[in-house]
Amino acid sequence: MAGDKSKNYILWFSEIGIEDVPMVGGKNASLGEMYRKLHDQGINVPNGFAITAYAYRYFLKYAGIEEEIKKILKDLDTADLYNLMRKGREVRNIIRHAEFPPDLTHAIYEAYDKLAEEFGQAGLDNLDVAIRSSATAEDLPDASFAGQQDTFLNVRGKISVLDACKKCFASLFTNRAISYRHDKGFDQFEVSLSIAVQKMVRSDSAYSGVIFSIDTETGFKDAVFITAAYGLGENVVQGVVNPDEYYVFKPALKKGKRAIISRKAGDRDIKMVYSLEDDSTVKNVATTLAERHRYVLDDDEILQLARWACIIEDHYSKEAGYFKPMDIEWAKDGDGKTVGSGKLFVVQARPETIHSQKSSSTYETYRLIEKGEILVQGTSVGTKVGQGVANVIETSAEIGKFREGEVLITSMTDPDWEPIMKSASAIVTNKGGRTCHAAIVSRELGIPCVIGTGNADEVIKTGQKVTVSCCEGETGYVYDGLLKYEVQTTNPDEIPRTRTRIMLNVGIPEKAFTQGMIPNDGVGLAREEFIINSHIGIHPLALINYEELKRKAKKDQIVAGVVYKIDEITLVYENKTDFFIDKLAEGISRIAAGFYPNDVIVRLSDFKTNEYENLLGGYLYEPKENNPMLGWRGASRYYDEAFKPAFELECRAIHKARSEVGLTNIKVMVPFCRTPEEGKKVIALMKEFGLTQAEDGLEIYVMCEIPSNVIAADQFAEIFDGFSIGSN
Repeated sequence: MAGDKSKNYILWFSEIGIEDVPMVGGKNASLGEMYRKLHDQGINVPNGFAITAYAYRYFLKYAGIEEEIKKILKDLDTADLYNLMRKGREVRNIIRHAEFPPDLTHAIYEAYDKLAEEFGQAGLDNLDVAIRSSATAEDLPDASFAGQQDTFLNVRGKISVLDACKKCFASLFTNRAISYRHDKGFDQFEVSLSIAVQKMVRSDSAYSGVIFSIDTETGFKDAVFITAAYGLGENVVQGVVNPDEYYVFKPALKKGKRAIISRKAGDRDIKMVYSLEDDSTVKNVATTLAERHRYVLDDDEILQLARWACIIEDHYSKEAGYFKPMDIEWAKDGDGKTVGSGKLFVVQARPETIHSQKSSSTYETYRLIEKGEILVQGTSVGTKVGQGVANVIETSAEIGKFREGEVLITSMTDPDWEPIMKSASAIVTNKGGRTCHAAIVSRELGIPCVIGTGNADEVIKTGQKVTVSCCEGETGYVYDGLLKYEVQTTNPDEIPRTRTRIMLNVGIPEKAFTQGMIPNDGVGLAREEFIINSHIGIHPLALINYEELKRKAKKDQIVAGVVYKIDEITLVYENKTDFFIDKLAEGISRIAAGFYPNDVIVRLSDFKTNEYENLLGGYLYEPKENNPMLGWRGASRYYDEAFKPAFELECRAIHKARSEVGLTNIKVMVPFCRTPEEGKKVIALMKEFGLTQAEDGLEIYVMCEIPSNVIAADQFAEIFDGFSIGSN
């Protein structure tokens, strides 16, 4: 930016950009960059101003406390937790009790009044603002200072703003920040602190969350990952709630498709809102029944946030001259009726610091060789396995009891825990989602972590030997005992190319992003059965006949139990058949996205009657067969009047994945087709349900698995686009 700003106490977002990190820190520089350059592309950033790093250094000099702080930190020993805690406390007390320079105080008051005037609150001294720390080394690609300095929300009035600023300055010397700088080789005074004073976005009356422009666990570059929870965003960052999770496929999104490939509902128990009590500016309250019965974000909001993530990523990548994935915080400003504008806002954006820094072309694959008793399960962070003796730590005051190499078991972590987190072999928490503190730090440290287990600190006991597995997909498991596992290292560049196309068999959607990175020519067999079993779990006819089951439930306790479980599983769906279509479409879409643009051949459901019976409500619709292997399955089931409505749901799901999401690399395969006539019937039925052969490149294959497929191969070849032999 033009002009010498190096000795300004205050700089407005309209005056700063990404080149101003030394003056205003990474957070402020990024806010200014977006406020100035991305507004015309539709991205909303709430206005505010930066209290500069120069102002921070001036404060230290005016107060005469720098030498005193240096003296305290002279014999710092970060390996001694009590030494670290004592010295950190002493330094923070010095800063909090130091005197603010009068001219700096005046500059802050004047800027706050000007911001209040912009929002129609001139002279009221009551504008609600967020006070956020912005360290001058924070958010650099090789130095993730995530959450190490404090944030204060719903701060009102000049005196309160000044007090929060002083607390922010002091938070540059929290125990975790001191330890982190020491371990990363930063001089304690090499890092200065700037402060962002930003108009609050009223997400207390709406919702908020985090966006990553790549997948946090695998580094898959073609997905936007969004989390969302009701209320202010601190609950998401701190891991107090398990937020909703959404994935959007970038290549299809950029073509104008509604490319949502996954939705996962989180917890809806509490939300953080404004507090009118004197001792706190925010508080947690229970969510409403209506909030618990829907996804936090609607599809239009998911897509808008994903588009913004792509714009922000593209902008920062262009500025940097290399691919630069981003970590973004967002919030919605009230409902637009009684509170706020109802618009979405970006309140922070910083470089993603884990996968963007990986340069190795090798892949490590962890695999458990043996199984044990599952103690708890939750969301996996990373793809590794860790094990050791469990140590249940309830509060940060007890962290001195933790020993290197132990497995940390706790309710949730915050930055105060970082000194012991780095020495843990694995971490397990009761609460939190993929973007909470425990997840961010574990990812950065390369430590396996299972979050959101619910009750790990009750089930697991201190001294118990456990194995923490994050190598089995999105669900992480904690097993009793020290289980055997292996680690395989692969360099794809060393794998020779073959003349024969190599396609993978894939069943688990959550593994598709990782498996798609293996050299391949696509997916030769994607089974619907795993998706239906694990992501749906309900017989499709039970969903279709839901209203009828509700009537029967009044007289039949077993049916009542089925209805209760259906309601529990489909909580956010009023229309129960939409649940089946969405979940199947999302599972298929995630696999197809992971391997895009290579072909993905999806086999239609091939459950046998005894397997369908195991689904919730299945006993109501499945006959008893002596030999289910040769019974009511495959093509003959699809066109049977008793099952045709269920087959329609399958076809609608595949049509959604291909047409709405835009994944036209999906092909379809028909299993257990006994005769050419059956093949013709099924293809005609698929067309009736939205899947027309050759439309948008749709190919339909047949499984070659019974003698008639070979004997009548010429006739089958005239009907289908290809065969699959022995891919089961």
